[in-house]
Amino acid sequence: MREKIFLLLAVISSSVYFTAFFLEERSPQTEKLPNKIDAASKVGMLENEVNNINVYNATAPSVVNVTAIKQSRSIFRSVDEPSGGSGFVWDKKGHIVTNYHVVSNARIFITFKDNNKQYEAKVIGRAPRKDIAVLKIDAPAELLHPIKPGNSTDLLVGQKTLALGNPFGLDHTLTTGIISALNRKIDGVGGVEIHGIIQTDASINPGNSGGPLLDSRGNLIGMNTAIISNSGSSSGLGFAVPADTIKNIVPQLIEHGKEIRPTLGIIPDQRIRLNRGLAIKVVVSKNARDAGLRGITRDNWGRLYIGDIITEINGKDINSYNDLYHCLEQYKIGDEVEVTYFRGRKKLSTKITLNSN
Repeated sequence: MREKIFLLLAVISSSVYFTAFFLEERSPQTEKLPNKIDAASKVGMLENEVNNINVYNATAPSVVNVTAIKQSRSIFRSVDEPSGGSGFVWDKKGHIVTNYHVVSNARIFITFKDNNKQYEAKVIGRAPRKDIAVLKIDAPAELLHPIKPGNSTDLLVGQKTLALGNPFGLDHTLTTGIISALNRKIDGVGGVEIHGIIQTDASINPGNSGGPLLDSRGNLIGMNTAIISNSGSSSGLGFAVPADTIKNIVPQLIEHGKEIRPTLGIIPDQRIRLNRGLAIKVVVSKNARDAGLRGITRDNWGRLYIGDIITEINGKDINSYNDLYHCLEQYKIGDEVEVTYFRGRKKLSTKITLNSN
């Protein structure tokens, strides 16, 4: 019988752990890294080995173990169910970045390398559709070593990656590989795909989720999020949210607690399946109402009538909430877009200034 292939989030509920950190090699091995081993100690080592050691020594203090404790209730009692992943220090203020799915609806505890003390964390920002969360802890300054953000726009297939995390609870485990592909798409939360995903063959296992994907200079190029596997263990198909997405979203989560993005000011009705277009359930913003859009209506006898059906935004086809979400990602709050829609059999168009969510 043909085996099913599952796309697994890097943390599995219960006591399973996913974490990983990847590193890419893009620069000469002579580039300076903290804690670089000296020439005498590298006798007999390959340059690639030296680079691995230097990156590990420089980056490991930035990587943390994330323990999430969720409460499972039954008729007779409630039971604490621990699960775990990884994260990394963002700044000296105690902000920790990890995956949203690692910490959703749980008490969170952070542990640093070579320090057994646990620090309870508070989730201060969530971006579920990007699978990013920001935590805040009160820890001594000497433990907070912010990771060095890199860029993900100029990555190339074949570059070296290093993954550093806590697979199966084995803290600060280093694995290496390459970038296998770029601009992948994986399923996210709420029927929305995560775009721009980095694919790597560095080993990612339960406990690696939320860990950094690093290049050969120790720069953050992504955050490990998911794998494709028959067994739940690494099969050489790992996926990471790109660093440019992280750099854009994390400051918003720190300041506002959520992702700030442009919207049409409508709530779509995803239950209505159409051959073409996306039905409007409710119009929630003044801009959308003033533009003439209508949602579902009810007559005096309680009968419901389908509202307007959006088919295009600035000429781009819209057939699902995923299409709408990623189309609006191309614009800024305050931009004006042309919306094409159907009201019954009549094709109409209007212009709407995009709101903030």
